[in-house]
Amino acid sequence: MNRPHSRAALATLALAALLTAGCGALHEGPPSDHFDGTRFFNPGQPREGTPWGYLKLRLERSQAEWPEAVPLPAGLQPPPARVDGDEARVTAIGHATLLVQVAGLNILTDPWWSERASPFSWAGPKRVTPPAFALAAMPKIDLVLITHDHHDHLDPETLRAIDARDKPRVIVPLGLKKSVQGWMPASTVSQHDWGDSVTVGAATVHLEPMRHGSGRGLLDQQKTLWAAYVIAAGGFRIWHVGDTGYGPFAAATGRKHGPLDLAILPIGAYDPPSFMGEAHVTPAQAVKLLQDSGAARALAHHYDVVQLAFEPHGEAPRLLAEARRAAGLADDRFIAPKPGEALVIRRRAQ
Repeated sequence: MNRPHSRAALATLALAALLTAGCGALHEGPPSDHFDGTRFFNPGQPREGTPWGYLKLRLERSQAEWPEAVPLPAGLQPPPARVDGDEARVTAIGHATLLVQVAGLNILTDPWWSERASPFSWAGPKRVTPPAFALAAMPKIDLVLITHDHHDHLDPETLRAIDARDKPRVIVPLGLKKSVQGWMPASTVSQHDWGDSVTVGAATVHLEPMRHGSGRGLLDQQKTLWAAYVIAAGGFRIWHVGDTGYGPFAAATGRKHGPLDLAILPIGAYDPPSFMGEAHVTPAQAVKLLQDSGAARALAHHYDVVQLAFEPHGEAPRLLAEARRAAGLADDRFIAPKPGEALVIRRRAQ
């Protein structure tokens, strides 16, 4: 069942407004194997999708009907103040926002508490599920990791609130420091390239490749970098991939940083794969990323919170379960948590 025509037209107009929004900060630096001196790119990727291509897709095809609102599970308990010792804890807050608690550190990925993934309060993709916990109920945040600048991963309103409350350390890919520091003036923000490592307290954070893109409007496409993170702390190695298409980087990351205790992998916004596959994985491809990396377990994110592509609500975790079974993996090898649910992992025996 498709949305009424008037709503589809309004969504298309909102999308056009979103795509023409002001551009963010740019990067200047020497060329590399993933930067041509002006724009970043994915090595070996033949082409890249464009905002105009996505707008054309929206004009030609109707998105699946999603619910207006999805309630949170009952009885959710806020995360503990700290987690240390032989355990690490990862709590799904919603979409790509996860709280990683390890070695006494509270690490937040791609914080997004706003209602829309958009620069506008009146237009743009709107979340159907609220964050699992109010920001005020979250423990003090020590470190924020930003994977890239898309609106569902980089939210100025949320960053301002975290800055005012916690003044954390913030790590961003190349090109994002100026914007993020402007939103978080009391925090310490640093930007880094693929292959860089940063020490924060008891953790060493490594920036590694993923296959994606960047841009908050038409004029800044691929002008800032995107990155995955490997968090090495307390004897754990946790690999967080904010958003990605499929590629050989998973195997390379596993060889470089393994054995990985946990892979945090996206499974949503994949339909149609012919277009979305340049920057997003299907659930079956996410299973392949887990296998390629050699990680002991995986946790899914980036699904069923905000409608960014064309798959129905609820399809991603169902397809993940099918792909997991087809690969012969145990159910707990790759789980798809509901908002507020947490995965606790124990340190491997040395």
